[in-house]
Amino acid sequence: MTMNFFRGVMGGQPAGPQPTGAETIHKLCDRVASSTLLEDRRDAVRALKSLSKKYRLEVGTQAMDHLVHILQTDRSDSEILGYALDTLYNIICNDEEEEQAGFRFKNISISLKSALLIYRITRVWLISHHACDTDSLPVTLTSLKLLTALLKNQCNQVQGVILVSPMGVSRLMDLLADSREVIRNDGLLLLQQLTKGNAAIQKIVAFENAFERLLDIITEEGSSDGGIVVEDCLLLLVNLLKNNSSNQNFFKEGSYIQRMKPWFEVGDDNSGWSAQKVTNLHLMLQLVRVMVSPVNSPGATSSCQKSMYQCGLLQQLCTILMATGVPADILTETINTVSEVIRGSQINQDYFASVNAPSNPPRPAIVVLLMSMVNERQPFVLRCAVLYCFQCFLYKNQKGQGEIVATLLPSTIDANSISAGQLLCGGLFSADSLSNWCAAVALAHALQDNLTQKEQLLRVQLATSLGKPPVSLLQQCTNILSQVHHTDRQGSKVQTRVGLLMLLCTWISNCPIAVTHFLHNQENVPFLTGQISENLGEDERLVQGLCALLLGICIYYNDNSLENYTKEKLKQLIEKRIGKENFVEKLGFVTKHELYSRAAQKPQPVFPSPEQMLFDHEFTKLVKELEGVITKAVHKTSEEEKKEEEVKKTLEQHDSIVIQYKDLIRDQDTQIQELREQVSTLSLNSEQMQNQITQQQSQIQQHKDQYNILKLKLGKDSQGLSSSQGEGAHVNGLHSEELSQLREEVEELRRQHTLQHTQLSDKDSLINTLVFTAGCSHQEVESLRSRVQAQCAEISQLQTERLELIRRAEAVVSTQNQPSLCLETVLSCPTSLSPCSLLPLQEECRGLREGHAGLEQQLASAQSTVAIEQTEKTKLQQEVQESKKEQDDLLMLLADQDQKILNLKQRLRDLGETIDEDEDELDARDHFGEDDDDDDDEEEEDEENND
Repeated sequence: MTMNFFRGVMGGQPAGPQPTGAETIHKLCDRVASSTLLEDRRDAVRALKSLSKKYRLEVGTQAMDHLVHILQTDRSDSEILGYALDTLYNIICNDEEEEQAGFRFKNISISLKSALLIYRITRVWLISHHACDTDSLPVTLTSLKLLTALLKNQCNQVQGVILVSPMGVSRLMDLLADSREVIRNDGLLLLQQLTKGNAAIQKIVAFENAFERLLDIITEEGSSDGGIVVEDCLLLLVNLLKNNSSNQNFFKEGSYIQRMKPWFEVGDDNSGWSAQKVTNLHLMLQLVRVMVSPVNSPGATSSCQKSMYQCGLLQQLCTILMATGVPADILTETINTVSEVIRGSQINQDYFASVNAPSNPPRPAIVVLLMSMVNERQPFVLRCAVLYCFQCFLYKNQKGQGEIVATLLPSTIDANSISAGQLLCGGLFSADSLSNWCAAVALAHALQDNLTQKEQLLRVQLATSLGKPPVSLLQQCTNILSQVHHTDRQGSKVQTRVGLLMLLCTWISNCPIAVTHFLHNQENVPFLTGQISENLGEDERLVQGLCALLLGICIYYNDNSLENYTKEKLKQLIEKRIGKENFVEKLGFVTKHELYSRAAQKPQPVFPSPEQMLFDHEFTKLVKELEGVITKAVHKTSEEEKKEEEVKKTLEQHDSIVIQYKDLIRDQDTQIQELREQVSTLSLNSEQMQNQITQQQSQIQQHKDQYNILKLKLGKDSQGLSSSQGEGAHVNGLHSEELSQLREEVEELRRQHTLQHTQLSDKDSLINTLVFTAGCSHQEVESLRSRVQAQCAEISQLQTERLELIRRAEAVVSTQNQPSLCLETVLSCPTSLSPCSLLPLQEECRGLREGHAGLEQQLASAQSTVAIEQTEKTKLQQEVQESKKEQDDLLMLLADQDQKILNLKQRLRDLGETIDEDEDELDARDHFGEDDDDDDDEEEEDEENND
């Protein structure tokens, strides 16, 4: 029965009406849900797979839950698991025909529960892929394709599921280490989709050692000569690094930039590159640009630029730049890459300025590139790339700006060679509008934020024709601007006029001298006011706005040196001929232009067509900076101008003070640096001297060892020396150096002997002082003892008197017939006795008590004094003992030295040297003195012990 059912489904011809596709799918879903036998479920799922391409909507609507349930319950059977995965893949995957028909998974009728289904499918896939038999290649491949399709259709939801799944990303990363290339390659495609636009997943993948694995795969596959696998690896690397500062820093710190250098090694013959190699190299260049993109943080970009120079990557890129036979699109992308590697990096810019093209004679690479930029026969994208490279070379590079401007000055022009300045002037005044615009923008970048070069460029004189005097470059630009306006009736030269106006605005901004030169020509201001006041079409609005900007710069940076064109007179002229409101409105045309916002987004000049090449990125910054201040300057009154001038003067004074302090700090920094260098030099010298001392000490030790060996030899040959005088003299002659060393040692021992005698005398005086102090303390103690004994006797006498008084008081009480009262009762109840008889007794008892208390205090004080004196005496005795011990040590040292001196003298005598008798007597006298001192010390110790 089951076989008949499937035979009908699979194309048999049973009798009766044929069921519709939806009905068949419904029956198959019931079979999958209700069958208890695995074979029946397997056959039903296989049937659903066969229908899934033709009836995607129906299968997706009815069978999705059942297929997900199969993934959960039957994952031990690879065959049914493969059918289920294939069916899900057919439902989710979109081919071109279905996309044209408007059918996409996320738009089908089950979209309401798609989020839950995607969560279940992805989670089940992660579990089943980890638990099932990974050797089942078809199942693994289908599961990878399914998950990749899910990521393409519902990327954010699948990324969220994988992020919250334990070890989800790690399991996917394991695919890169799979020994089966087909699994690894599909894993690359999956990771490409997974890492799109999710910084968290990008970081996890990077820290799962993705960079190391991907670079290894690229190397194994042949780098730029590799196939599609290299392309997939590069795409994944771009996903991981683009706009992810954390991964970029990790890539740089891991020294992976150095591993990119071999990618760009090219040979002499570069013809016949395959399309895949061009694609691979293009992605490799794009990867380099990701690391040094202007949108990255300045610190990270600078660090990567430095690493690329140090490892030789920049040099390798410049080699491609000057190589022959390189495809045009690769050359263009290489120029863009070199541009961003050198942008804002002084050391990289200096290196690029030193690169020469392999021509005869050699020409600088900058000159060769500018020749391509002003050549109208070159591709548009290549000319844009050269302009970007020139802009990046001059970005924050005042040294490079000065070198470019210097090629235009009369003193440095070389008639025998083509310079960058000559090429720029040629492009500026050529008949090609695009060359005019590129040359004007390039020259403007040579003046950007550089007041010195703006003033230097005013010196440039041009010979327009024979027989006429030369004119300045500034005047020639305004002349051409005026000529183009009068001849360009159809608006075909708008690009030339915009380029010249941008150059003039950049040139005279923040340069009062240039403003004065511009206003000195009597025709310039009427031309600008006439341009602004005309009512022209939409194409001329941009030119009018730039003319208003140029006139506004003449007002804002005017130093009032020309009487006819002061700030106030120019503002009056605007109000009279144009109107302030109309002027501000025309000025606003610049920022409202649609191409202005596009150019302001990024530094690289990227335009769909040459006609849209109107604005430069750096010029948009200048417009944004000046538009507001020019508007305010036009509306200001003369009084406000005066106040502003005073404020400016005050600020200039403050700036001059700040500059002075900066110079002072700079000088101090220089001095500190010099002192640090001196310290380092002295430290180095000290180390060298220390090394020399160590070497000399080792040499001295060697000489001592040699001396000891010689002494042994002399001891063995002493009999021979005594028997033969002539032979002894010969020995003395041989060992004169050893004898001098012995004399030096004797002198050194004598000096030590004298020093120790002095120390011994000091110790003796200290001991005598301590002994005297101890004697005085002993006498004081004895005096205190006698006083204490006298006070004790007095106390005993007083106690006896007290007892006598008590007895007498009791007798008095008994005489008054009160025998039961005691002394204490009498004292406490004085009213019971007669006042005359008890008052004397009370006073006498009170006096005795006070005397007794005083005596007790004196006794306590005397006892504490005795204890203190006893402690001091103990300390003094300890010091005396320590001093005697030190004295004994010194005496022993002196005895040892005396013995050494006697031995050395004896050796000198044995060697035939004469010893002065006075020295012998002095030594004997010292020795005798030491013995006397020892006897005195023993007598003193005996006396102290007797005490």
